[in-house]
Amino acid sequence: MDTSHHEIDQMKARVHVMLKSGVLDPQGEAVRHALGAMGFAGVQGVRQGKVIELDLASGTTADTVEAMCEKLLANTVIESYRIEMI
Repeated sequence: MDTSHHEIDQMKARVHVMLKSGVLDPQGEAVRHALGAMGFAGVQGVRQGKVIELDLASGTTADTVEAMCEKLLANTVIESYRIEMI
């Protein structure tokens, strides 16, 4: 079975979601504290985020992915996001 045509019809988007600066990040602070306890004293701050990878149909635009972020993937009140079309 020739899947090369099927692969051409798919694309990916990677969405990086992070808490906005100024928003308390308790998980990041816990990681920073744990690293310090392990002897990694040079870490002054940690911000934790998430990466969401989407398999998209051919022709899906970055504008569509942005709409997904605004409506579901990111809480835009406290999070920022960056879209990477692959």
